[in-house]
Amino acid sequence: MKRPIGIFDSGLGGLTVVRAIRRRLPAESIVYFGDTARVPYGIKSRTTVARFAVEDGEFLCRYDPKFIVVACNTASAAGLEVLRERFPVPVAGVIEPGARAAAKAARGRPIGVLGTEATIGSGAYRRAIQRYLPEAVLVERACPLLVPLVEEGRGADDRIVRAVLKEYLGPLREAHVGSVVLGCTHYPLLAEGMAAVLGDDVALVDSAETVAEEAAARLAEDGLLASGGKGRMQFFVSDNPERFRAVGRRFLGEEIKSVTLVSPEEFFGGAGGEAREMTLEMGGAEDHP
Repeated sequence: MKRPIGIFDSGLGGLTVVRAIRRRLPAESIVYFGDTARVPYGIKSRTTVARFAVEDGEFLCRYDPKFIVVACNTASAAGLEVLRERFPVPVAGVIEPGARAAAKAARGRPIGVLGTEATIGSGAYRRAIQRYLPEAVLVERACPLLVPLVEEGRGADDRIVRAVLKEYLGPLREAHVGSVVLGCTHYPLLAEGMAAVLGDDVALVDSAETVAEEAAARLAEDGLLASGGKGRMQFFVSDNPERFRAVGRRFLGEEIKSVTLVSPEEFFGGAGGEAREMTLEMGGAEDHP
C-alpha cells in the first residue's frame, strides 16, 4: 500500500472529507479512524478533546501516513497545534481553509458560522476569519440538534429538520449574511435545506471541500502526490462497525465494504504493539472498486 493520507473524526462526519479528497485525489490511499466509542466530541472540554485528538493521531501513525487531516471541527479547534507539535508529518484541520473561503465569499456582508457547542465556544472560526478579514462581522450559532438528526437519516425535506433549521438560521437570515461556514462535517448533508432558509445569494462554505483543496495543494508542494490507479480505503472505528458501515454510506456516497473494530486494548493502550482487531467484512476486500 502506498503511504496513505490519514483522516480522523469523532465518528461518521469525517466521511464527507474522505469523499471530497477521494473525488479530488482518486489515486491517494486513505486510512480513516472514527472514534465512535467517544462521540460526540462537541460537548466535551477542550482538554479532553485535545487528548482524544492525540490518541486518534497516534493510531493513524501506525499506518505511516504522509499527511494527516483532522476532519473534526471540534478537534481542529482544540487540538490542531498540539498535533502539529507532536507528529512529524504535516497536519491540516478544517477550520483554517473554511475560514479563508468564507472571508473570500462574504462580499462585504456579515459571515455566519454554524458548529457544535465546543467549536463555537472555542472562538476558533472567529479568530481564523478575522485574520483574513479583520473588520468581519460574525454571527455564530451552535447547532446541537443537527448532528443527531443527520445520523437518524433525516434529510433537508424532513418536517422536523426544516423547523430546526428555521430556528437556528433565523439570526443569520436577519443579519443578511453573505457566507456561512458549515463548521461541522455533518452539515453538508443539510445544505439544501439551509439554502432554502437563507436564500440563493448566500454562499455555503463546505469545510470538507476546502480542506480537500488544501490537502491537494500541500501534497503537490511537497512532491507527495500519488499517481496512477485508484487508492485503497481502510476504515477503523472504536465502536459499532455495523452502524458505521450502514449509516456511513450516506456520508461517503458509496458502499463501505469493510470496517475494522479496534479493540480498547489496542487503541487506548497507545501507539506501540500489535493487538486484536475484529473486521466486519462486507463483500470481501477492503478496496473500493
